[in-house]
Amino acid sequence: MQALAAEIEACRRCELHAERLKVVPGAGSAEADVLFIGEGPGAQEDEAGLPFVGRSGQLLDELLQGVGLDRDKVFITNVVKCRPPGNRAPRVDEVRACREYLSRQLEVIRPLLVVTLGRFAMELFVSNGRISEIHGQPRHRDGMVTLPLYHPAAALYRRSLQSVVREDFERIPELLTDLKQRPST
Repeated sequence: MQALAAEIEACRRCELHAERLKVVPGAGSAEADVLFIGEGPGAQEDEAGLPFVGRSGQLLDELLQGVGLDRDKVFITNVVKCRPPGNRAPRVDEVRACREYLSRQLEVIRPLLVVTLGRFAMELFVSNGRISEIHGQPRHRDGMVTLPLYHPAAALYRRSLQSVVREDFERIPELLTDLKQRPST
């Protein structure tokens, strides 16, 4: 993981590298059972070089604690590893430039469960569907189990989603237990 992080830090595959303060490859355990994927770093993440350290990160920490997960024992990353200017959505070429890094992180960590946070991360794993219709519903594809969830920022901006986000997170422990009990193939 350290070699991959160093490679990500040296990346110049798209325009995002030009304005970044720090690259944000991801953080957590390389032996994590759960890997969380957000959209991209924000201003605070760009300054810290760590994912989810702003308001969304505070809520993510609270949600993780609420379901008995330790942030240090999961892995948290983003679709793109550098901050899009003005926190805009990543462009297709930027997502494409970072896709290999995310694929390699998944290969190294081999999590039991991939939790996508928000629409952009979800779209990498689920070809048909809207986050509003499939959140909280596990998907099985290519030997991987993905759980699409709303991004924590959605609950910060739309208070009506707070209970939905919490309920969806509450599915993670049971899903993990089921995945750990399955025979490996």
